[in-house]
Amino acid sequence: MAVTTDAPVVRAKARYVRTSPRKARVVADQVRGLDVERAIALLEFSPRGASIPILKLLRSAAANAESNHGLDPEEMRIDAISVDEGPTLRRYRPRARGRATRIEKRSCHIAIALTPIPDAD
Repeated sequence: MAVTTDAPVVRAKARYVRTSPRKARVVADQVRGLDVERAIALLEFSPRGASIPILKLLRSAAANAESNHGLDPEEMRIDAISVDEGPTLRRYRPRARGRATRIEKRSCHIAIALTPIPDAD
């Protein structure tokens, strides 16, 4: 069992993000465990569409750390990032011979937790 320290954990959540959880998890796996500066640089130049809401959420968590806890965002790292499935919008597309096909427009909930980087002594 890990010994808990009194280091604050800064959290931020984005709910009902209009991208599929599968696509968002690919981006989340890339930034998990990175420090905030490096993760922001990676997300800014990522070609994936899911990187935009994750970048916005990461900047929000960094701003929460600075304003609510008085911490320096440059000395924080991504402790945990999770992507959960949100509600699915179901739409129908007309097809040949009077039929219809269901189109599923998926959404996701993204949660991020930042912790201070432990000093390397």
